[in-house]
Order: sequence, then C-alpha cells, then structure tokens
Amino acid sequence: MTRVADGAQPARAVVQTATASVAEALAQVILGEMSPGDSLPSEGDLAQRFEVSRLTVREAIKMLAGRGLLDVGRGRRAIVIEPSGVAFSDFLFTLIQNDPKGLFDLIELRMSLEVQSATLAARRVTRAGLVALENALQGMRETTAAFNAGVDPEGALTRFHQHDVSFHEAIALSSGNRMISYLFEAMAAPLRRAFILSRRGHEARGGSLDDTLNAHVAILDAIRDGNPKAAGAAMRAHLEETERDIQMALNARPPESLAG
Repeated sequence: MTRVADGAQPARAVVQTATASVAEALAQVILGEMSPGDSLPSEGDLAQRFEVSRLTVREAIKMLAGRGLLDVGRGRRAIVIEPSGVAFSDFLFTLIQNDPKGLFDLIELRMSLEVQSATLAARRVTRAGLVALENALQGMRETTAAFNAGVDPEGALTRFHQHDVSFHEAIALSSGNRMISYLFEAMAAPLRRAFILSRRGHEARGGSLDDTLNAHVAILDAIRDGNPKAAGAAMRAHLEETERDIQMALNARPPESLAG
C-alpha cells in the first residue's frame, strides 16, 4: 500500500490516498483471485490485511461498487459481480453527444470489432444464437412495415432501433468471444444515438428503412450459411454505408442537434 509521510499532506488528502490505494489493491484481488458471486472478507479482516482502518476499507469498497466490481447490500458482505461496461459506455455516450468526430471514432471501432464479430459468428453460431438473430430481424421487419404504413411512425422507429441493437448484440454473443461481448454491451446505448443520426442521413440520401433491413438480412444469411468471409464483407458494407449516412446527417444538421 502507498505510504504517506506524516505532515506531507493534509489529513483529508492522506485519507483519500489511503482509500485509493486500498481500492486498487483490493481490485487486483477481486479480478485476479475471486469469481462473481464470491463474498469479500469482513471489513476487519481487510483492514488487518491492508493495515488501515475499517473506515478506509469501507470507503474503498464503495469506490469499487461505483466501478461496478462489487454489489454492496445492507447487513451483508460485499459480493463480487460480473464487471460491466458502464464507465466505458458513459464515456462513449458523452463523446458522441459532444463531439461529432466521436461518431466516426465509434464507426472505426465498430469496423474492427463487428467485422470480426460477424466473421466469428459465421463459424461458431449456435441454434440459440440463430434464433436470437432471427427474432431481432423479425422485429426489424415488423417495425419497418409499421413505419411504411404510417402506423405510429415515431414509435416504430424507436422499436426498429431497439431491434437493430439487439441484432448486433446477438452477433457479438454468437462470436463466442467474451471480450467482444463485453465491449458491445458497453457500446449499446451510444449505438442507439448513432443509429438515429445514421437513419436521418440515410433518408437525406434518399434511402429507406428497407435498405437497412436488407443489409441485416445479408449479414444473417452469411452467418446462417456458415460463410465467415461473406459475413465479414456484409458487415463491412453495412458499416461503410452507415459512415456515409452519418456524414450526410452532420453536413445537413447543426452539431447541437446530435442529441435529438
């Protein structure tokens, strides 16, 4: 643990430094030695292990709960939970909301992540994975039909984007790569914002929801056929089209409209 010399810093800073040091050391224990569902040792045991007060341990545990590593409940020890992508998701969400370039950074990330994801899914997809993809695609079909018929168009668009995210999430899960699944989980909320802007740009270019639906059909067909090369190519084509749509939307609308 990091030591702070007496008198070197105000008492408040010393406590904060000790708390941060314990939080970092405890995070290493959690990530390296423990599994989701495990309970932490008691505050007293941890205080003795790290040679700090129980108050410092308690504050360190709160910090780790805030980072999504622990579940803290009244009257019981903290429990290790599956790490989430909340912090990364918040970062992406803020970035694309405040900086147009962030949208293109997100596209570049998706190009690397999702082309590989689709390629792996074509090799590894299970029957359950195919069902999830087919269900998401069916949802996109139904909401496209509703939108084209003028039935609650705004609601239909919202549901379309939800099914769209579910489709890409199902591909990430079908890749069999836990890191890809984790990163995509973190990207889900920012993607909804990007999808809205992409749809606006696609309409400005004379396109329709049917075009987006057909792009997803091509991806699913390649995955279902077990053709990794075709799946990766179909995903790349879809993302390149998305990039053009976003560029059109940004050229057509002022930056302050990105959040809408």
